Amino acid sequence: MSKSLFQKPIEIKISTVVAVSAILATADSIALDAALAEMTGGTTDFFEDDLAVIDVAALPAGCDPVDWAGIIALLKKYRLNPVAVRNAPPSMAADIAAHGLSLETATKPRADEADAAAGKTAAKAATPAPAASKPPVAAATAAAATDSLPGNAGVMIIDTPVRAGQRIYARGCDLIITAVVNNGAEVIADGSIHVYNTLHGRALAGASGNPEARIFAMTMSPELVSIAGVYRTFEDGFPAEFARSPAQIRLVGDRIDILSVNSANRA
Repeated sequence: MSKSLFQKPIEIKISTVVAVSAILATADSIALDAALAEMTGGTTDFFEDDLAVIDVAALPAGCDPVDWAGIIALLKKYRLNPVAVRNAPPSMAADIAAHGLSLETATKPRADEADAAAGKTAAKAATPAPAASKPPVAAATAAAATDSLPGNAGVMIIDTPVRAGQRIYARGCDLIITAVVNNGAEVIADGSIHVYNTLHGRALAGASGNPEARIFAMTMSPELVSIAGVYRTFEDGFPAEFARSPAQIRLVGDRIDILSVNSANRA
């Protein structure tokens, strides 16, 4: 009998989908277009058709209504594919659904509630408030479809080169790579990222919101790095004083810091 007779027409399985978060601080399409143009530097494949979740939590009260058709078209212009909207009030729900987007409800507590419960201030770094100096769109956050697992859940080890166009996601754990990460590749981890070789491409640690995650590499030359949603790009190249020696990247408040592994020097 044919093998096809034993195959199910469709199977549904649990899958983790990684998407970037496009965090809107304004609904002004002109300002958003300008910010995205500056962010990508005219690089047509900067986002490489990534899935995107539009986060409207930072929109100011009383702002103009969101032109969803215009926002969707704008993101597609920059090769982002919007699939859902996060933190939308009920008043937006019908309009969002009418444009084919799903509604995603945030499950994490607000930072002030977490502080009151834990008596700590570290939770504030996990969801930093948008700074006035940042562009209206912050679109380099890797967002998992599920909450992160405990930090001691294990590690993912990769012993082969990570090629251009390849994406690796270590869900709920650290990522260790012993080979080169090439330009155009993307490595993501809910924990820290350790590259015992040269790191090119994009590296996103603390993808589920862990501000304590770090990125380590024997040689740093990344296009973009992100920790817990705070990102930094290197259009002018990685700082020369750190490019030829082991370095680490960490989040300090709302700022990405670069330090030598062997000294207190930073950039």
